[in-house]
Order: sequence, then structure tokens, then C-alpha cells
Amino acid sequence: MAKRFLFQNLSHKKMDFDQVFSHILHFMKSDPLGNYRLMLGTDSQVHPDHTIFITGIVIQRMGKGAWACFRKERMKRLMTTLHERISYETSLTEEVAALFTEEKKNELIDVVLPHIYKGATFTIEGHIDIGSGERNRTRVYVNEMMARIESLGMEPKIKPDSIVASSYANRYTK
Repeated sequence: MAKRFLFQNLSHKKMDFDQVFSHILHFMKSDPLGNYRLMLGTDSQVHPDHTIFITGIVIQRMGKGAWACFRKERMKRLMTTLHERISYETSLTEEVAALFTEEKKNELIDVVLPHIYKGATFTIEGHIDIGSGERNRTRVYVNEMMARIESLGMEPKIKPDSIVASSYANRYTK
């Protein structure tokens, strides 16, 4: 399954998920006392003849840097219906989240577990490129998309806190 998912960043092209996971594990092991946020999120951009979807994976050591990568999916049609696009973005985030099996999540937790009484933490967040503000057209989908992310055991984040979807992934959709 992981072969279909190829990720990249500025340093590495065509990483499979095992390579991505290895980078995340190495990053966390370099400072097991850190406060870690594993954040996943997707953004999209409709272009004249296609739609680009970018799903980002970011492991952040609070106050001490981050490591990130993304996968790109190009759909050969214009996905202009807002609900369809938001729902598909959430599906792509769910697909990448599924690669983090219980075994893999436990491997990451095991890095910080011996250090939790010294302040080490680890959370997994699903970032959704929607907002709940009165003027935001996506506000009607907030509860639906947040429930989907929560059902996977992730903490859902929406704008302005959904930085992986609304900032990191957004940069690569252009």
C-alpha cells in the first residue's frame, strides 16, 4: 500500500512512507525530551484544466524546529464544488493518517514515554483547511470534517490553527 504514496521535500524526492517514517523517528530520537506535534493536512487549488491536492506531514518539536514533507495528487478535472473538494481533502488526510498504524504510532510514543515526567509530549493533529468564522463559506462543513478527523484518534484543527493545510500544503498547490 505504501508504494502508491510518494512524498517529497526540498532535500528528498520520491520517498516512500517507510522513509518518511524513518525521518520522523530519527528527528524525535535526536531529542526525546521534546514536545512533539505530528500534523497532517491537505489543501487544494483549482487550476484551468486540473485540481492539485497537497497532503503535508509535519513533525514539529515545539520551539526547536520541524521536519516536513508532502505528497502531491493531480486530478484531471476541475473540482469546483466546495463540499466535494473539502471532503476529498479530508479523505486524503485520512489516507495518510492510516499509514500511521497503531504499531507505528506506538513507536513514536515510545520515544517520548520515558520522558513524560520531564515534560516530553506527543500529539497527533489532523489539519483541515476550513474555518468557522461567520464570513467563511466552509463553516457549514466544520462539524462533519472535524468528526471524521476525531474518529481516527487525531485532534482536529481548523483555521487559524490548521497551519499544515492552510500554510505548508497551500504553498505547494500553486
